[in-house]
Amino acid sequence: MTDLLTAVRAGQHREVPALVLRLDRAGRRAALAELKELRKEARGWEWQRQDKIRKALHVAGAGCHTGAAGCATWIGGRDLRSWSRSPYPLILVALGDRDPAWLGELAHRLAAKSLNSEAEYTFISELVRMAGCPIPTTDSLVEGWAERMSTARWHGRSGRVPLVNLLRSDPHVAVLAPRLFEMRELPSQVGWYDTPDSTDHWPAALRVLAEEGVLDRSQLTERCVTRLVRGGKTGDQRFFLTVLQQLNITEDEERDRLRDWMAMAADGISVVASHAQDVLARLDARGELSTGDLAEVSGSVLFRREKKLVRGQLILLGKALSRDASTVGELLPVVAEAFGHEDAALQERALKLIARHLPADGAPLREELAFAAGQLGPLHREAVTALFGAVGEETPADGPYEELLPPVPVLSRLDPAPGRVAELVEEVAAQLKSRSWQGSTPGALAAASGISAFERTLDGLVRVARTDRAELTEALREALAGVWFVEHGIEQLPEPAYMTTDYALALVVASLLGQVPYQDVVEGKNRWTGTGTCAHAALNGVLLARAWEAAGDVATDRVPFLLATPTWHTGSLDAAELVERLRTYQRLGVAPGPADFSQALLRVRRSGASEAAEAAESLSTPEGDRLAAWIRADEPVAPVLRHGLTSDRPSAGNWWQRSASGVRHVLLATRERLVIQQEFPRSFHWLGRPHVPSTRECYHWGTDQCPHWAATLPEDGETLAAWLMPDLLRTADEGPRGGAWFLPPLMEAGGEAGVAVHLALAYGLGARHPEDRISAVDALLVLAAQGRLDTALLGRELGVLVDHDLVKVNRLADAARTAAATGAYRTVLGVLAKVLPTLLAYEKAPRGIGDLLAVAAECAERCGAEGIGHGGKEGMAHGGTEGIEPIPGLAATAGRKGSSQTVRQAARLQAAIVGHSGQGPR
Repeated sequence: MTDLLTAVRAGQHREVPALVLRLDRAGRRAALAELKELRKEARGWEWQRQDKIRKALHVAGAGCHTGAAGCATWIGGRDLRSWSRSPYPLILVALGDRDPAWLGELAHRLAAKSLNSEAEYTFISELVRMAGCPIPTTDSLVEGWAERMSTARWHGRSGRVPLVNLLRSDPHVAVLAPRLFEMRELPSQVGWYDTPDSTDHWPAALRVLAEEGVLDRSQLTERCVTRLVRGGKTGDQRFFLTVLQQLNITEDEERDRLRDWMAMAADGISVVASHAQDVLARLDARGELSTGDLAEVSGSVLFRREKKLVRGQLILLGKALSRDASTVGELLPVVAEAFGHEDAALQERALKLIARHLPADGAPLREELAFAAGQLGPLHREAVTALFGAVGEETPADGPYEELLPPVPVLSRLDPAPGRVAELVEEVAAQLKSRSWQGSTPGALAAASGISAFERTLDGLVRVARTDRAELTEALREALAGVWFVEHGIEQLPEPAYMTTDYALALVVASLLGQVPYQDVVEGKNRWTGTGTCAHAALNGVLLARAWEAAGDVATDRVPFLLATPTWHTGSLDAAELVERLRTYQRLGVAPGPADFSQALLRVRRSGASEAAEAAESLSTPEGDRLAAWIRADEPVAPVLRHGLTSDRPSAGNWWQRSASGVRHVLLATRERLVIQQEFPRSFHWLGRPHVPSTRECYHWGTDQCPHWAATLPEDGETLAAWLMPDLLRTADEGPRGGAWFLPPLMEAGGEAGVAVHLALAYGLGARHPEDRISAVDALLVLAAQGRLDTALLGRELGVLVDHDLVKVNRLADAARTAAATGAYRTVLGVLAKVLPTLLAYEKAPRGIGDLLAVAAECAERCGAEGIGHGGKEGMAHGGTEGIEPIPGLAATAGRKGSSQTVRQAARLQAAIVGHSGQGPR
């Protein structure tokens, strides 16, 4: 045993297996106890020293465990992982004298853990071979298998090895390949291919194996169809569709799965629905699709937003009507469903189809269709009147148009911090056990419960630790039993780069339970947690500074409560409430923590707080004087500089030519704030320095949402918007999903809603992913409901972004359509009226301008054109036909020859403006 421990401490990992095998069962148990102590000791070492012994410790501990469960836990320990080559071959040698049944149990226990890499799969498969047992089929193991198969193809001696050859030679392919179709999410490697026309990818390989009988073709077909009907991530759905297409299903298989194709056409993603629509068209051509089934599926497809699908379904309905006139009674009402589609061209196509097949007799059918035609707007009124007569005559409005906006968000006061031990422990456990700390790294932990719960719980820990320390620590140990840091302590000191509210809370709890040495707490409080890399790290650094300070507070019972605990859910703090907290500190003779008080200043509501400033000054304490000065200055944390770009310059050439020659990003700089650098702790100094934004890659982009960013500066929305603007720029380009998550809470922030807030909103409205555009629409409506939205400013900023190719027009049209559908027609029209002149001036119209014009036209038809003219009331009086045009360039576009979507929708918008001029909304 001594030789083994000496080898481990020396990092001689290659010597370890032989030394383990020389020990008997009792010797291994004794050595394991020493190895566990060494593991605990090593957590406090520098990483270079840890790394030296990590592999040897990993192998020795695995070999000395006598139980399969403990061995699996040891092998899966994250702190034992090394960047160098895995020690699994050495572990296999160290386990060479174990019973096959024991090895099989170990393999299955490891497969149940989140060990999903190629190395883990190879290790487990070798254990299975040694044990002679079936291979586990967990999602984790299948993912490792997929990675192994995908990477091994590049390591052949004679160059790249075809994937199908690797799969064909794998002994587990018949068991593991079908499991791909049962996983919640596919391994990322499975959907990868070199080029779109590549045949060396997973779907083609699975088809070949099915043809060879290695895999069951009918089983693959059934599982593909099942997954496509169930739905899921777009990438996964594309994979299952590709496999299905590779299998070349027969006509009988198409007919037998009729209801599945109908479900896919109705609810599948666009590419799946398009495939299902093609299958239904083939079934219809073969006479295997009944009129009732066609009507049923058409009702769902015509409700979809994808124009191609709706157009294809109208074509399919047209063929059925031409083939059998007796179906008009069942199919024409379905065609009329397209009258409710947002696209005017599809509405017109449906109207023409009805006109072509509408029988002369049949009054009930004609009446039903005439009622449905009442949904059509003024653009189709002449054609509707010719077909049905006067339909849907508008009644005089009872009053002026009223905008439908959501209620103004109401500030919600935080509940008092938990004052009883049982209540506080329940809050702590709910937050820390909502994420698995078993081997998790700080960067993997997100703020799961929002800023309100975190702030209340943090304050509660400081309060109750002072009054009921013994009871609190005992209850926390019991409630958090099994949580990693409670059992083993914080493995690594936190860094700002990975800071979250969960990790901050864990640090404070660990300090209270004695799992963080007090010397580490003292050093942490004195550390500079600020960083000059980006705003994310700086805001995280503020949280980390507060966490270290609170960790010291619970260890020493120094303060009765925290000053920075917010008053409201946004993170804002009432100035009068902060004064009373400082008064209590003064009475108790307690000095405020520098980080706690600095965060309190950043959160305090400055507007309308003159009385609070006087009360603070009357305290005659340094903190009271600082608070009074902070309130009276009423300045943003970092003043925002406006950009000098404009979209109103004359349009010369095409839009992409101007974009290529112009600035490729639009971001905002901030000026310095000396008081931050002079009076705040060093960890806050980044906030007070001048900053020129950068578009360079930031490793915080795409990380979990961090609500504490907005709650750090809840009264400075402009500053926060400017600092986080690079995130939104990337969200509008190639960035990941979720980058616009902070826009709605940003609208609730105090301070001015100026150019930074509106530019941030503009980026969000043109975001790449629909969910981010929805977040931006929510933010737009909130800002409008508050009366803080400047539609002209937002429109101009959108024009700037489009002019520099930073926002795509078709995405903006989608966001505008979503906002208008809520009833905010005047708000949307006011914004679009300032964007359209820039787009209409282009030599070649950008993609999506027709859709944008359609949204503007619908808004104008519903709410009137009041307030959109560049020339105010005078311009509106002329309706854009003389004098100053309400929307420059609109009349010229509407007067062009041709029947393109752009020309038609421009004419529709122009007609709506002229029609409403001087008449009010219709």
